[in-house]
Amino acid sequence: MPLPVVYHPAYSADLPPEHPFPMAKFRRLHEHLLGSGAVAPHQVHTPEPVSRAILAGAHGAAYVDAVLGGRLDPRAVRRIGFPITDGVVARSRSAVAGTLLAARLALEHGIACNTAGGSHHAHSDHGAGYCVFNDVVVAGRALLAEGAIRRVLVIDLDVHQGDGTAAMCAGDPRLFTFSMHCERNFPAAKAVSDRDVALPAGLDDAGYLEILDRELRALLPRVDPDLVFYNAGVDPHAEDRLGRLALTDAGLAARERTVLGACRARGVPVAGVLGGGYTRDLDALVARHALLFHAAQAMLAD
Repeated sequence: MPLPVVYHPAYSADLPPEHPFPMAKFRRLHEHLLGSGAVAPHQVHTPEPVSRAILAGAHGAAYVDAVLGGRLDPRAVRRIGFPITDGVVARSRSAVAGTLLAARLALEHGIACNTAGGSHHAHSDHGAGYCVFNDVVVAGRALLAEGAIRRVLVIDLDVHQGDGTAAMCAGDPRLFTFSMHCERNFPAAKAVSDRDVALPAGLDDAGYLEILDRELRALLPRVDPDLVFYNAGVDPHAEDRLGRLALTDAGLAARERTVLGACRARGVPVAGVLGGGYTRDLDALVARHALLFHAAQAMLAD
C-alpha cells in the first residue's frame, strides 16, 4: 500500500532573505520525495485551507480573527517570529489543513504523513516559536468533535518541549500529550504535558532510543489511543543549531522505525507531522526529514 503524503505549495511562504527559519525545506522535501522516487505523484494529497470554524474549535476566536485579518499587534508578531503576511497566513491555514487531512488518511490507511506541521509552541490565544496555529490540537479536536475518534495520543519528539500542545490539551482526558525533549532548551518556562521526559544535553543514539522504547511500551497500552499524532522533529540531531542533543542520521532513522513500529504493533493509526529542524545545510535537513517518509512507506509495505 503506498504511503499517503500531504503537501500544499503554500507551505513555503516568502520570508525576508535574512530570516533564520528554513522555510524552503517544505518545498524541497516535496521535490526530494518525488525526485528520488520515494513517493509517486499519485500518493500526494493537497488539502484545502482550514476554515475559521475549525481553527476556533481549538484556538480562541479573537486570536483566530486577529491572525486571519492581519491584525496581530507587534508584540504578538515578534513572539511568533514571522511577519503575519498573506503568505504566512495561507501557510498556517494550509499546514493545519494538511495535518487534519493526514489524520483522516491515517485512519483509513494506517499511516499518513504531512510535509509540514508540528507547530507545537502555538497556544490557544497566541503563537510563539515560529508557530501560528497548533495543527495537531486543531486536527485532534476536529476529529473528536466529529466522533471519528475517542482518544488521541500526541508523541512529540521535537527537541523542544511541546508547551503549546500541553497547555491546550490540559484537562482534556481525550488528548494525551507526551513530550520527550532536551531539558535545557526552548521554551525556558515549560508547560506540563501528561508525560514529560526531559533529556540531558548531549544524549546520544543509544541512550535516546533506550528511553524512547521504554516510554512507548508503557504509554501505548495505558493510553489506548484511536490515533497517534507523531511530531517527528529532526532537531535532536547533533548538527542542528538549535538542538543540544547528539543523535545521528542513523539514530533518527531508528527513532522513526521505533515509533511507527510500536504503533503498528498495536494497530494504532499514525499521522506524522514534520516538526523542527534548523541545520543550515538544507540538503542534509531535507534528507533527515525524509527519514520519516521512508520508514512509514516501509511499514505500509510489510
